[in-house]
Amino acid sequence: MKKLSLEALGRVDVATFKKLPKKPIVVLLDNIRSGHNVGAVFRTSDAFLIESIVLTGITPIPPHREINKTAIGATDTVSWTYEKDILLAIAAYKNLGYRIIGVEQTNKSVPLEMIVAPPDQKIALVFGNEVGGISECVLPHLDQAVEIPQYGTKHSLNISVCAGIILWHFSRLFE
Repeated sequence: MKKLSLEALGRVDVATFKKLPKKPIVVLLDNIRSGHNVGAVFRTSDAFLIESIVLTGITPIPPHREINKTAIGATDTVSWTYEKDILLAIAAYKNLGYRIIGVEQTNKSVPLEMIVAPPDQKIALVFGNEVGGISECVLPHLDQAVEIPQYGTKHSLNISVCAGIILWHFSRLFE
C-alpha cells in the first residue's frame, strides 16, 4: 500500500469543476458563527459536488481568513450566495421545488439511515448555529427534520463533522 499522489487522484481544475454536473442539493447555513466551520462546509460541498451554499444571518462570508483556512480554495469552486433572512431563502427554494430538510434533533426527526429521496427530488439542507441549532422560526417551514443517531454522552456534533456525514449520505442518494 502507498499513498496516491495528487496527479494519481485525478483532481480537476476549477474551470473543469464548474462544468461538472452537481447533485441537486443546496446547503443553507443558519447563523453559523465560526468561519472555520463555514470553510469546512465549503470544502465538503466541493468534495461531494453540492450545487450551492446559502449563507444567512450572522454567518461569515468569503473572503474571510478563517473560511479560507479550512476551505482551501473551495470558495472558488462551490457556488454561494448570501441572504440575510433565512426564511426568504427557504421560501425561494420551496418555490423552486426543493424539499427543505433541517438537520436538527426534534420530536419528529428521522434517523439519517432512514432517509431516502426520489431521484427527481431537489433538496435544501438547513444546518443551524453551533450553540442553538436551527432557529426556532425555521422549524415550521421544514418539510422534514433529520438527525444523526448518537450513542455517547454528547448528543451533538460540530457542524463541520455533521455536515460531512449528512452531505456524504445525501450525495449518495443521487448516484
